[in-house]
Amino acid sequence: MLHTSEALQQLIEEFSQLPGIGRKSAQRLALHLLKQPREDVVRMARTLVNMKDRIRYCSVCWNITEEDPCAVCASPKRDRSMICVVEEPNDVIAVEKTNDFTGLYHVLGGALSPLDGVGPEDLKVRELLGRSANDVAEVILALNPNVEGEATTIYLTKLLKPLGVKVTRIARGLPVGGDLEFADEATLSRALEGRVVL
Repeated sequence: MLHTSEALQQLIEEFSQLPGIGRKSAQRLALHLLKQPREDVVRMARTLVNMKDRIRYCSVCWNITEEDPCAVCASPKRDRSMICVVEEPNDVIAVEKTNDFTGLYHVLGGALSPLDGVGPEDLKVRELLGRSANDVAEVILALNPNVEGEATTIYLTKLLKPLGVKVTRIARGLPVGGDLEFADEATLSRALEGRVVL
């Protein structure tokens, strides 16, 4: 067994806890940092602590922000009659990159997953219902196309419809540049369901 520094092993352990980082990638990252000048590593450590100290959740939409409410919720230019519901803050970033959505957001903080012990009380469902009861014409459910996302979509639809709010979901289908022959049946079925009139 190869013996290395305990400090290096601890850093490898920390990196391997990050999503998408396996043991080998964690080791490469740790060894890369070891080669860097001390001031670069200190700057990175300060940046991490600064991020943790400054970023919080918006008290309106639950997106990440440094100011409360966040820039989207505070903007008078946003359409307040539409709320796009997403699972995580990175989903807000993805939708914003399109420059097509001008409404508000609501970040649930995950999706229903009974096997993982995630129920409605673990998500920002109550907050969504409170917001939807106030002058909201449409709630767009933009949840991930997996079992948990589907279950959450069905659950939220049942809660939102009695409020008199129009509930829609984003269309699902083929990626741009994708070939039909490589599409799975579920994706192709969703593409047909979400077809638009030309």
